[in-house]
Amino acid sequence: MSSLNFKQDLFDQFARIGKAVSNGRRLELLELLAQGRHNVETLAAMTNMSVANTSQHLQSLRQAGLVSASKTGQHVYYDLSSPRIIDLLTVLRDLAEANLNEVHRLVQQYLDVKDPLEPLPRDDLVRRAREGKVTVLDVRPAEEYEAGHIQGAINIPADQLDAHLEQLPRDQEIVAYCRGPYCVLAFDAVQKLRDMGFEVRRLEDGYPEWKQAGLPTDE
Repeated sequence: MSSLNFKQDLFDQFARIGKAVSNGRRLELLELLAQGRHNVETLAAMTNMSVANTSQHLQSLRQAGLVSASKTGQHVYYDLSSPRIIDLLTVLRDLAEANLNEVHRLVQQYLDVKDPLEPLPRDDLVRRAREGKVTVLDVRPAEEYEAGHIQGAINIPADQLDAHLEQLPRDQEIVAYCRGPYCVLAFDAVQKLRDMGFEVRRLEDGYPEWKQAGLPTDE
């Protein structure tokens, strides 16, 4: 094999990763799997796709080495094959933010109207949490919280806030987070709590980025 053919064959293998993540629904599945392992049926319900379509996308991700699968009882569960995939998602997001005007338009149209304030950086939350100055609120579904969460965070899923307001302090700032920087759950929770008179801000990103940075977590 010539060196030219070797290089071409090598880049063809690299391109398999690019092909696998060239679909928005697959990126959405990777974000969900970054929270913890899920079975096909759960992922289908969370993404509003059919089970067949979800399974097809997962097979494409698995063939590219991005997810792994294991069977428990009657269900096949999927998980990220490596935590480095969170880095890949972050790089893709950063590049899109820096180079695609459509990203800014979508964020302004759908998210900034819910919470126009700058989110709280990770380092600031670490410092303020250690000083006992904030209540950290995880608004993801309970099963994702149980799979792993920011150390000391309490869990009230976004769709259950109205029923559990007594768990939240009126005299201390609340910092809410969910799956990532564009997770609508956190934006909705912040908007609702702020309208009710709570002092609340969003974390700049989500649990996967926090864990990937080596910051304290509970599982």
